Amino acid sequence: MNARHTPHNVVSVAEDHTEQLILDGTKIGWHLDRVKAWERGERIAPITIDMALTRACNYACSFCYAMLQENDRQSMTTDVMYRFLDDCAEIGVRGISLVSDGESTLSPAYVGTVKRGHELGISMASGTNAFVFNRRKLEEVLPYLTYIRVNFSAGTHERYAQIMGVKPEWFDRVVQNIRDMVDIKRQNKLSVTIGMQMVLMPQDADQIIPFSRLGKELRPDYAIIKHCSDDEQGNLGVDYGGYSHLFDLLHEAETLSDNEYKVVVKWSKIQAEGKRSYQRCYGPPFILQISGSGLVAPCGMLFNERYKKFHIGNIVEQRFKDIWQSERYWEVMNYLASMKFDAQTMCGTLCLQHKVNEYLDEYRKGRLELKTPAGPIPQHLNFV
Repeated sequence: MNARHTPHNVVSVAEDHTEQLILDGTKIGWHLDRVKAWERGERIAPITIDMALTRACNYACSFCYAMLQENDRQSMTTDVMYRFLDDCAEIGVRGISLVSDGESTLSPAYVGTVKRGHELGISMASGTNAFVFNRRKLEEVLPYLTYIRVNFSAGTHERYAQIMGVKPEWFDRVVQNIRDMVDIKRQNKLSVTIGMQMVLMPQDADQIIPFSRLGKELRPDYAIIKHCSDDEQGNLGVDYGGYSHLFDLLHEAETLSDNEYKVVVKWSKIQAEGKRSYQRCYGPPFILQISGSGLVAPCGMLFNERYKKFHIGNIVEQRFKDIWQSERYWEVMNYLASMKFDAQTMCGTLCLQHKVNEYLDEYRKGRLELKTPAGPIPQHLNFV
């Protein structure tokens, strides 16, 4: 199949730097066909699916939410993923981000999944610690990605090792891989967006400026500084009040931006102090999450076995289109959007669906009109 083939059910957008890059918000306003179908009560396909190809990881980050997401593990083979991708293309999924609860680059299915998804007209993206890459593998995969984001939550060898749970020398290997990404993109004139991401715990504020300066040296398209999510029991111990003392440092980091490199702070979530303005959870039908075990659940915060009542199926055992069409899938989605569910008391903090939930809650409460936002179409449109 032609790698540029785009099925009729996929939004196709040329992605270049004349378009805005939205990293602290939602792009659901550019998918009003799905919102209106949802409003009519239709069973819509997700716009975006965030997933992993494995639960395994070679890092031990101090802030990692995946330690709170344990569930029964199964093997996500290439055959499983090809069937899954075929189903996604058939029902109208527009983007798949390989992030979720594991390091997908460790999977033998990684490169094939990225290529196959792209060939089917699905926008593909990857979040990674980037350790297992080399230049050859990057040259193989980068042409098929909409974006790649490297989790890199420090700016010095020693603190990188402490925060991310690895040997200090791993810092140099990942730095070289980022240099290679930038060089390969430039040499081959690729459209892929390259990013670095710092998951900021307030106690690691000493790394805000070193991280931002390192990005300026390496020249990815952006370096983002974001909050850390916690579960409803606060097991990671995130001090949300502590972020308010870091605003001067965060503003200083932003001043390191230039015409080709942006330091982006996720201000809306950092300033939210872990609080939600809504009770109903409307987001999962639009942005679904799948565990690296194959488990289909509404969101990553519900992957753990103790949330089994929200678990819908497993793509290792079943076709995804059958799971999506099942009564079970829609029973769970409708429950989350009902008066029986309260996201303020029954969820962890600041989930992946948070900005979509804010948008849809404002709409449902009559505070927001359904219309395509003004201005240029954003980059990465299919990742809402």
